[in-house]
Parts: sequence; structure tokens; C-alpha cells
Amino acid sequence: MATALGIVYVVWGSTYLGIAVMVRTLPPLVAAGFRYALSGAILLVAIAVWRRVRGEPGLRLTRPQLRSVVIIGTLLLLGGNGGVVLGEQYIASGIAALIIATTPIWLALFEALAGGHRPGGLAVAGLIAGTVGVAILVVPLEGSPPINVIGIALVGSAAITWSVGSIYSRRAPLPHSSFEGAGFQMLVGGSVMLVVGIATGELSAVDTSSFSTESVIALGYLILFGSIITFPTYIWLVNHTPVSVFSTTAYVNPIVAVTLGVLILNEPMTPRMWLAAAIILGAVVALVTGRPRAVSEVEPIVEPEPGAESGPEPESAR
Repeated sequence: MATALGIVYVVWGSTYLGIAVMVRTLPPLVAAGFRYALSGAILLVAIAVWRRVRGEPGLRLTRPQLRSVVIIGTLLLLGGNGGVVLGEQYIASGIAALIIATTPIWLALFEALAGGHRPGGLAVAGLIAGTVGVAILVVPLEGSPPINVIGIALVGSAAITWSVGSIYSRRAPLPHSSFEGAGFQMLVGGSVMLVVGIATGELSAVDTSSFSTESVIALGYLILFGSIITFPTYIWLVNHTPVSVFSTTAYVNPIVAVTLGVLILNEPMTPRMWLAAAIILGAVVALVTGRPRAVSEVEPIVEPEPGAESGPEPESAR
């Protein structure tokens, strides 16, 4: 269990660093779309081969399941991870991770609303605290440069979109196998990201000769480690450990992301950033550890990142 937790903590926390390096020279939506489409295809092929060896039925999607996969994949990957990769063109990877850390708060809020209930006190308090934390990052202060509002808005919308997609997925018809559902979601959602990226002119505006080795390596890292290896590891944790254990990724991943951003990318961490981090993470810790089990089991889908990609899924839109 410790090894699995370590993988999820470090690798998913490091995906924000990987994204920051990737978008330096690669077109963001096209690169991210390629990442997920390829990861989904590899996962589905592996499942198909495994089932064939065991003499089990192959992959199959009903029409309602296909509709769900398209909706969820679009919300989670285009809206969720797409917002992160676009946002990290304007803000530091650690700041993006802190904003995405508010996802459990949005999940608790939307889950209550979807169930026709008033949000609990923890959800409301968490939302207020998280909003205050983000506001501290945005409001200009004398002697402290403001953080790009466009980047904040893109990543903030990603956390909300990821949460909406996650709540929808809990009631949508999906394949019985979480791995199969995740594979289809990554394949379809990644393909949607590719189409949108191409349609918005990302490829025509980029000279492929300008692609750096570091960005290409970062993309490869995100495909192999961020999606193919870590996602099954997280699913194992969900199925073999208490909610109180695997839900810790909600606040450990941002800490890892901030640390790596400072150490490797030399991203600055000003006093107000530390204050915002303390408020946001404090709200998430209180919510995750204090909410009822029924709400705690609401997890984002793939990445995870986000997760993050059916059934229990990753904690953020990595």
C-alpha cells in the first residue's frame, strides 16, 4: 500500500510540472489530446488482449454508454484537463495545483445539489475558504505582482467542469469495468481535445522544429507515468484501502506540485501564495476528513487529472 500511495502522491503531483514543461513549446490542447487518446487506446488494447487470453467477451459499448463516455470525456478532459494545460501557459504549475485542490469542495457542493439537499456546513465553509484563498492570489497587493487572472480563471473553471463531469458520471450508464470505462473516456475525450486544438489553429500556429526535447520528454512522461501507470495504481488503492487513505491525494498532490515547481522550475512562492495555499489546503483537509462517508466516496474521474478518465477515479485534472 505504501508503494502505491507513493506512486500516486509523487507521479500525479508531478504531472503539473510535466504539463508546465510540455506547454512551453508544444500546442497545449493537441499535446494533451494526444496524451489521453494514446493512453486510452493502449489501455483498451491491453484490456482486449487480456480478455481474449482468458476467453472472456471483448470490448463493447452500448449506445447509452457511448453517449455517457462522450459527455464525461468532454467535461473531464477538454473542460478539466484542457483548462489546466491552457492555464499553465499563464500561471505557475504550483499555483494551478492549488486551485485544482479546490475540486473536492466543488464535488461536495454539487453532489449535495444534485441530490436535492442543502449543502452541508463543511461544504459551504470549504467553498468560502477556497474562494478566499483564490482571491488572495488574484487581488493586486502593493509590492507583490498579481497572478495572471486569465490563468486563474482557466484553471478555476477546470476544477468546476471536472466536478460536474464527475457527478454526472455517478449516474450515467457506463461499462461495468472501471478500467474499460476509463479507457473509452480517455480515448474519446482525448480525441475531442485533438479536434478542438486543431480547429482553433494550434497546429497551424506552431513550427514543429521549435519543439524542445524537454517538452517531448514531458509529454512522454505524462503518457506513460501520468496516465498508464498511475491510473491503475489509484484504482487499486480505491478498491483496497479506506476512503480516508486514498482521499489524501486531494491535498498531498498539490504539496508535491508546489515543491517540484519551486525546486525544478524555480517558480516563486511569495508570502501571499503561502497564505493562499494554507487556506485552500486547510479547507480541503477539513472537508475530506470531516465529511460523511457517502460524500467522501465521490471521486473525480481520471487524471485523473482531475483523473483523474468510471467508477472511482483520480482526484484532479492532471
